Amino acid sequence: MNIETLFQQPQALPTIPGVMQALIASFNDSEVAVARLVHLISADQVLSAHLLRMANSAYFEVPYTVGTVGDAVAKLGFTNVRTLVISIGLAGSFKAVPGIHALQFWRHSLHTAVVSRHLSARAAIKPDLAFTVGLMHAIGALVMYLGMPQEMEPVDAALGLLDPNRLAAEQAAFGYTHADVGAELARRWKFPGQFSTAIAGAANPLAQPNFDPLAAVVHIAAWRSRAQENQLKPAAMEAEWPGALATKIPLPRAAVLQDLPSLAELSLGLDGLLTP
Repeated sequence: MNIETLFQQPQALPTIPGVMQALIASFNDSEVAVARLVHLISADQVLSAHLLRMANSAYFEVPYTVGTVGDAVAKLGFTNVRTLVISIGLAGSFKAVPGIHALQFWRHSLHTAVVSRHLSARAAIKPDLAFTVGLMHAIGALVMYLGMPQEMEPVDAALGLLDPNRLAAEQAAFGYTHADVGAELARRWKFPGQFSTAIAGAANPLAQPNFDPLAAVVHIAAWRSRAQENQLKPAAMEAEWPGALATKIPLPRAAVLQDLPSLAELSLGLDGLLTP
């Protein structure tokens, strides 16, 4: 099944909430109507409640209770609120996906997002952009599991989703990978082109015709998250460190292997994304 046929499967492409569509469109709007977007978010009681719970979490360290969506925008900034709402919407759009361990998938995605954000300054990347692309980097796998579950079974039998050789196995089986599918999903959901380019490129940043620092940061963040999920010991992490890629950013080895805060610390308060 090629990518176009995959996306023609009615179950493969979830419908995203209207407020999320509006927030995605705001990336390309130089004069964002924040008040209208606050109204749209506020009108969705489940979404706004989830947002406020996360806005009041330890992650943002707001010294008093954020009681409304307007308060959240005033105290956290529109960019942070947009990132949170899109993240909540992404996690909520894919409820139960047969073949996927949901908690593990979203934990890996969240850890990739927070490490991407943490490392973003080293590559002069906007933190919210790094976070969102990090969160979305593997989302194409969900589309593949929903759209062609039977075709995915042989790949799963050979390699788990977090196996470092998984992308190569998908390429051999289908002629494309979940990174390609994720990039196409971002295009169909009308994210800016930078999202699609980085999601596709994060699979192998050094193989791209033009080096993309965002794709490189997300690749290293996903590697670090996967290392924790796979319970790699320090010696194994040292041996697998993607040094050639890190040099291009540039990113010192110590920044990820020794000096990086724990993934639990980086994501403290954002675990609400794991239980939308």
